[in-house]
Amino acid sequence: MKPNPPRAKESPHAPALVINVNTAARAIQRGKNTAGPTESSGTLLAVLPIRNAILFPGMVVPLTIGRSASRKLIDDLPEKDRRIAVFTQRTEDDEKEPLADDLYPVGVTATVMRIIKQDSETMVAIVSVEDRVVIRSSGKPSPYLKARVEKIASVNPPDSQEWKAETASLRESALRLLEHKSDVPEQVSVVIRNIDDAGRLSDFIAGGIDMPLADRQGLLEELSVEKRVRSLQLAVASQIQIAELQDKIQKDVQSQFGEMQRRAWLSEQKKAIEKELGEGQQEATDELGKLRARLDAAQLPAAAREQADRELKRLDHIPQGSPEGSVIFSYLETLAALPWGVTTEDNLDLVHARKVLDDDHFGLEKVKRRLVESLAVRKLNPKGRSPILLLLGPPGVGKTSLGQSVAKALGRHFSRVSLGGVRDEADIRGHRRTYIGAMPGRLITEIRRAGTRNPVILLDEIDKLGSDFRGDPSSALLEVLDPAQNHTFTDHYLDVPFDLSSVLFIATANSADTIPHALRDRLEIIELSSYTAREKKAIATRYLLPRQRREHGLKTRHLKVSPDTIDSLIADYTREAGVRDLERQLASICRAVAARVAIDPDTSVAVTPDEAAAILGPPRFIHDEKLDIARPGVVTGLAWTPVGGDILHIEALRYPGKGAVQFTGQLGDVMKESVQTAMSLVRSRSDALGIPGRSFGQNDVHVHVPAGAVPKDGPSAGVAMFTALASLYTGKPVRHDLAMTGEVSLRGTVLPIGGLKEKSLAALRAGITTILVPDANRKDSPDIPDEVKKKVRIIFVKTVDDVLKHALAAPEN
Repeated sequence: MKPNPPRAKESPHAPALVINVNTAARAIQRGKNTAGPTESSGTLLAVLPIRNAILFPGMVVPLTIGRSASRKLIDDLPEKDRRIAVFTQRTEDDEKEPLADDLYPVGVTATVMRIIKQDSETMVAIVSVEDRVVIRSSGKPSPYLKARVEKIASVNPPDSQEWKAETASLRESALRLLEHKSDVPEQVSVVIRNIDDAGRLSDFIAGGIDMPLADRQGLLEELSVEKRVRSLQLAVASQIQIAELQDKIQKDVQSQFGEMQRRAWLSEQKKAIEKELGEGQQEATDELGKLRARLDAAQLPAAAREQADRELKRLDHIPQGSPEGSVIFSYLETLAALPWGVTTEDNLDLVHARKVLDDDHFGLEKVKRRLVESLAVRKLNPKGRSPILLLLGPPGVGKTSLGQSVAKALGRHFSRVSLGGVRDEADIRGHRRTYIGAMPGRLITEIRRAGTRNPVILLDEIDKLGSDFRGDPSSALLEVLDPAQNHTFTDHYLDVPFDLSSVLFIATANSADTIPHALRDRLEIIELSSYTAREKKAIATRYLLPRQRREHGLKTRHLKVSPDTIDSLIADYTREAGVRDLERQLASICRAVAARVAIDPDTSVAVTPDEAAAILGPPRFIHDEKLDIARPGVVTGLAWTPVGGDILHIEALRYPGKGAVQFTGQLGDVMKESVQTAMSLVRSRSDALGIPGRSFGQNDVHVHVPAGAVPKDGPSAGVAMFTALASLYTGKPVRHDLAMTGEVSLRGTVLPIGGLKEKSLAALRAGITTILVPDANRKDSPDIPDEVKKKVRIIFVKTVDDVLKHALAAPEN
């Protein structure tokens, strides 16, 4: 028991209780309290509201006065009668001057004994608390509250042996609690032993025990001394249990610390004895001493320290030069080298982070926004568990460099772990020390190299993990990438837990299909789509060309590349989603120019498209363009590829036969099924389309998709297949400036597709002016680049009837 109530959260009116032993002694001499009826007449007193504290009769406390109305109240007190009423506010955060209804119903009267002015806005009033009172009537604060209060007396139970035993039990419990409190004066126990009256004893103990505010107010309002004593008995017993547990914990800590000091002293004595004996092995002893010092400075947690001490003890008894000794020494060196308590301070300036991302990457607005949001959450809740981000996208779009930029923005060390082709679980968890040449896993190794336990670790190509008889590395990653488990990650080599919760993991992948479901469930996927031609041009101008100039030792005056040349490189020499091949073409140009500059340092070359063709050779790629004329049975479809979008010319031809359908062009099973579905749909609508029913049985159909050496598959060509067959049988040509995409059902509904951004870019590149897109993809329209929206008309269709309405009609002017 500490005889002080808890400090108020705010300084105004917050009491910090000081027990005046002499005052308590005078209270003892007044004699026993006599129970009886309450006073019939009330006394008009000024009311001082306090917060976060309850005063009990017999206390002497300093009250810090901060509110202007309360300071006015103290200043107005007459010199001869300084009695006031003190009541506690129900709401401690309320700053306004309270009314009587805002106060607890029972308070106390007190006499102001001394006033200490600290500054112009704060004073301290030392008051002596007297009796319990209730408010009978009051007015409005002007400027402070005045009320007519009436004293209420406590009710003592009949005198009996049982009641004396209960009072004695409370006294003994309070004295037991005082034994655990070293900061309480000895006079307090003397006062407790000498208070005979149970009511005054309960008030004295209640004023000093640590209890919730509501419980303390309940004790003040309780007039039955018997109930008050029993409630306090429970509270004191609870405080004793807490104090005993705290003492036990403190003794355990002191004992452990004492053992560590003893071991350190004995270790120093051992070194001194070895030095005096001069037994040789001085070099080994010095190395071992250095290792001990490194282990002491490594801030190892308890489990790791215990393991290190065991291995050191074994090492002391192993002969010098023993193979087992070198294994143990290497293990201890690894423990000492790990950054158990070393961290780098995060730079959580979001403006700086956004600037770093913008400086290092062009475009990728959605990705940058999501990364900045993650940093914002980390700034607001530094101890929160951050999600594991998966940057998903085609090769060359900047996934790895984004991870580097995040580390740069945070001011953390960056490490990259390539997981492509990893098949052994030990690459993640390490090898057990029973194996010859055992070593930690890749993660622990990278953390050791980083020298801090909170680096940014990029798990590159996580979709290319393998598995065989040696284990499944993706299963080992389940613990690593689970924020709820990775704080106790145990590497097989270390054999002690290492906290990975401070590491910021970022994974990259080209496809999510090959990532096991349990592992993918732990990742938050951020998709990176392929770059548009405009974005590639900007990246080449701002980043790639300056970098290649530097790497080839060229100055800006030596080499200039025109915008038309970069457009030519993008369109004719590369076909990719990212910019890696584009950078290689620029490197080829830089090498050719560097050869000239090496001969003549004053050489200056402005590379035009023709000059680029002379260096790089003829164009490597010829992109499909829109059809020259419209003809029946030929439709332009849109396709998605890993390197971006493309257009497909779907051709249908019929000739006399028996209704067979032939496929060519390396069509996959799904694409063949799309042709079958389209044929069934055309036949079911033959009357509406004006097709004679006998035409289907008297003709064979051949469906071909050019570029026969390239495998093709997917359901999104269903609408184009239907339109080609409908055009073939009706003899109506399809607009040659129009392309379409969408899966089709037997009900004639156009179903949604993926890769809308890439497909729309392919249409723009081919000179298409109108594209038909499933209405269900309207939600994806924000992903379509602005340059496409300006030059290509996008029509959303729900059924095949909508498709035919736009595809078979004459082009609109």
